[in-house]
Amino acid sequence: MRVVTDLDARRNPAGSLRRGSAVTIGAYDGLHLGHRHLLGELKKRAVLPPGSAEAPLETVVVTFDRHPATVVRPESAPLLLCDEEQKIELLAAQGIDTTVVVAFDAARAHESAESFVDEVLVGALGARVVVVGENFHFGHNRAGTVASLAAMGASRGFTVVGLPLDGDPSEGAPVSSTRIRKLLAAGAVAEAAVLLERPHEVRGPVVHGDGRGGAVVGFPTANVAVAEGILLPARGIYAGWLVRDGGAVLPAALSIGVRPTFADGARPPVLEAYVLDFAGNLYGERVAVRFAERIRDEMAFASVEALADQIAADVRHVRTVLDLRRASSRC
Repeated sequence: MRVVTDLDARRNPAGSLRRGSAVTIGAYDGLHLGHRHLLGELKKRAVLPPGSAEAPLETVVVTFDRHPATVVRPESAPLLLCDEEQKIELLAAQGIDTTVVVAFDAARAHESAESFVDEVLVGALGARVVVVGENFHFGHNRAGTVASLAAMGASRGFTVVGLPLDGDPSEGAPVSSTRIRKLLAAGAVAEAAVLLERPHEVRGPVVHGDGRGGAVVGFPTANVAVAEGILLPARGIYAGWLVRDGGAVLPAALSIGVRPTFADGARPPVLEAYVLDFAGNLYGERVAVRFAERIRDEMAFASVEALADQIAADVRHVRTVLDLRRASSRC
């Protein structure tokens, strides 16, 4: 998959792609089940009718270098389900030809819907088909709608497909990034994984912590510094995996919290991973952490010994959860 960050680089002498494109537009945060449904439709629409002498259209996702809400309404901007690197990886896995990452700043936020269509969809991408969700809005003050986009397309040579939002397979409710964020904020990582079609994952380097994990408690942990703005699940203990730089997937007991047995709770939550049956050095390595299932709430203990006993019980629980998952995946 090609990744484009300079729209001008996509222009040919005629002002657009030679063969034209099938385009979708959106934040695509998390690339959940609903997003994948839309991308599947995009790929179908890129195939021209039988008998056409033309090659299939290029499939293009137009997304942004930050969530638009961080510019338009920063006081209520959501925490993200994935960073840009992961989003691009997920899009590539869906077989998309090109992802265009548009810089979203104050100027872009004030751009009219018509200007966006002429500059990006027509001028840079030569759009012939645009596929979006039926609730799609764009342009200054979200003035552009599916209906207005279709009207613009009629005079500019592209058609518009507005798709109903895909339903939650368990409840029939629309799948959305907002719904997934609410699940994760409640610690419901297994439920969120159904809608994401993968475990929720966060990434960051392993940094030095306070040194208590191995020396004091007997369970050395990797402290993962997740970038600001990425959503961590609710505080608590989880079963999951730590994925190393080289791709090795290691079972882990995960903790998100303020370590109340040792701290006063004033510090921000910290993500720690106790990697099962591992004795190596992870410091400085960039890793991914995937959440499988919530085990329990974070708790304060009266003594280090009581904490160590509980962690031992948690590790046994984690082994059971992950062993069951492995067995299930082989069925």
